[in-house]
Order: sequence, then structure tokens, then C-alpha cells
Amino acid sequence: MLIDAIAVISLFVAIMAIYMVSLERRRFSALPRDANVLDQIRRLDEDLALVEAAVAKIQPILKGLVDRMPGAIRYAAVVTFDANDERTGHMSRAIALLNERRDGLVITLLHGPRQSLFFTKMIRDGQGIEPLSVEEETAVQRALAGM
Repeated sequence: MLIDAIAVISLFVAIMAIYMVSLERRRFSALPRDANVLDQIRRLDEDLALVEAAVAKIQPILKGLVDRMPGAIRYAAVVTFDANDERTGHMSRAIALLNERRDGLVITLLHGPRQSLFFTKMIRDGQGIEPLSVEEETAVQRALAGM
């Protein structure tokens, strides 16, 4: 009985020793094989310097993009309608294009049986600078609803 207990304890100690050796091997596997840690650290430092230089080059580009973003078109809506009393099959369009400041324009395309007309109206802070038609106002409101 005592011999069995000693055998179990010895087996347990051997398994723990093997486990701890494998942990240490994994920890030391990160070191270079020739054990020249200083060279490895120098190479890592050089790589880090290259990364820092690349980030420094990208930063002005990113800043320029961020500065321009508020003026970029972010919200759009299209309203289809019939400008000629149901004779052209809802071929006319009011298209609102707005940025995050709620500025932009409405493009209106009126399709008729003999001609098509094209209009644009400026939008400032969600409101037309000049009076908007019902369809243009609807397009602006739908675009703003996407905000």
C-alpha cells in the first residue's frame, strides 16, 4: 500500500516536472537560437523605427481626410414623381445629397413627353436657400431621416 502511494506521488511529480519543463521550453523558444538577445532587440528596434516612420507619413494624409469628411456627401434620398399629371409614369426625380452638416443640394429632373428639365437648389442646414417643391422637400427630409 505504501509502495503504491509512493508510486502515485512519484508519477505525479514526474508529470508536473515534464509540464514545467515544457512551459520553460515555450518561454525560451522566443529567444534566438544563437542566444544573441541583443541582436534580436536591435532588429526589433529597427523594425519599430520603420513602423514609426510609416505612421508619420500616414498621419498628414489621415488628418487631411478627417478635415474633409464633414463636407463629404453622407446622406442621400430620391423621390420619384410624375411631373405631368400621370402621363409619363413617374419618371421625374428629386435627389437630395447632404453632408453631415446638413448642407448640400437637391437635383430635380423633370421628365416630360417632349423635353426633360434639370434644376439644382442649394441646401444649408437642412433648409433650401430658395423655396423647395413638395418633392424636393420630401427628398431632403428623407435624407435627413438617414442621419
